[in-house]
Amino acid sequence: MTAALAAVTTSGLEDGVPRSRGEGAGEVVVERGPGAAYHMFVVMEDLVEKLKLLRFEEEFLRKSNLKAPSRHYFALPTNPGEQFYMFSTLAAWLINKAGHPFEQPQEYDDPNATISNILSELRSFGRTADFPPSKLKSGCGEHVCYVLDCLAEEALKYIGFTWKRPVYPVEELEEESVAEDDAELTLNKVDEEFVEEETDNEENFIDLNVLKAQTYHLDMNETAKQEDILESTTDAAEWSLEVERVLPQLKVTIRTDNKDWRIHVDQMHQHKSGIESALKETKGFLDKLHNEITRTLEKIGSREKYINNQLENLVQEYRAAQAQLSEAKERYQQGNGGVTERTRLLSEVMEELEKVKQEMEEKGSSMTDGAPLVKIKQSLTKLKQETVDMDIRIGIVEYTLLQSKLKEKSNMTRDMHATVIPEPAAGFY
Repeated sequence: MTAALAAVTTSGLEDGVPRSRGEGAGEVVVERGPGAAYHMFVVMEDLVEKLKLLRFEEEFLRKSNLKAPSRHYFALPTNPGEQFYMFSTLAAWLINKAGHPFEQPQEYDDPNATISNILSELRSFGRTADFPPSKLKSGCGEHVCYVLDCLAEEALKYIGFTWKRPVYPVEELEEESVAEDDAELTLNKVDEEFVEEETDNEENFIDLNVLKAQTYHLDMNETAKQEDILESTTDAAEWSLEVERVLPQLKVTIRTDNKDWRIHVDQMHQHKSGIESALKETKGFLDKLHNEITRTLEKIGSREKYINNQLENLVQEYRAAQAQLSEAKERYQQGNGGVTERTRLLSEVMEELEKVKQEMEEKGSSMTDGAPLVKIKQSLTKLKQETVDMDIRIGIVEYTLLQSKLKEKSNMTRDMHATVIPEPAAGFY
């Protein structure tokens, strides 16, 4: 975990683009390397670690009754509605965690208003958001990861959290455990005792006068020992017993190195011999099993031939029955096809019969219906009325014509009986 958290401090050089810690996809970058498309996955993993530091599982997920998001939850699109709701609620919790009061958004709130409020709070922290708000509607992507990462950093700053230097684990080389005897003397023990003696001597203060006196006494003792060695007074039997007693302590054991190629060659030879010995035993068992399977297969083949010979007549009868069954099925299919065709013709005839019945019912209802007769009587009555009206009009016209003729006749009579005739008119005639 410490190595993952330490990656945040060096995230400024990821994907080949220089940027400061916490800078994300929202800032304008002039040059983007080939790893820029995967930068949001790194930001998302850092965000998960920061949320763990903020104890969001205990303080946020359990209170909101939500399940923990995966390490790439906001980096990959899965369910836009669910991801946007998770993003808005998590952003509101981080803003409140950073010391700014922010109302928890509801599921049916306007997403544009929620996004604008979150971006305004982000800008109030001094962070830049140079991207359109519509990039956050999907609830996933590099801009969403950038916003949540910035809010998580502000929350960590507010609670006083500081990043520490990573502590890398020390890799220890595996060493073969060598059975050591208490009486054996190893080179490592000798070196350790020698180093301890040197450190003890270095810790003491050196006095030159004492050193000279010790040197003088040592020289005198050595000269006296050399004189004693010239004539030995030691018993040979006691010397042999002492050698046998000290001999186990004089044995030196050298630790073997697992990386030495000679050890690997020895191990290969040991494994080879073990495989060859196991192969001999296994080959015998496999040959025995092969022979048993071969005999069993031969028995099965012979019994199969015997059964086929015994059941040959029944097989022929079965084949004949199968042929008859196929013929019967074929005839059944043909008869079934004829029945289907006749059923179709019957349905057509029934439809025509229904049409004829419907036409006969319409004609019968029209013949028994008295509506036409009533209409004819009404028409005759109307014609008679119109005839009477016409007779009256004709009488009026005849009367008017008679009056005009009588008037004209009276005028002519009056003109004939007139006594005075005008002269110009007579002369003209």
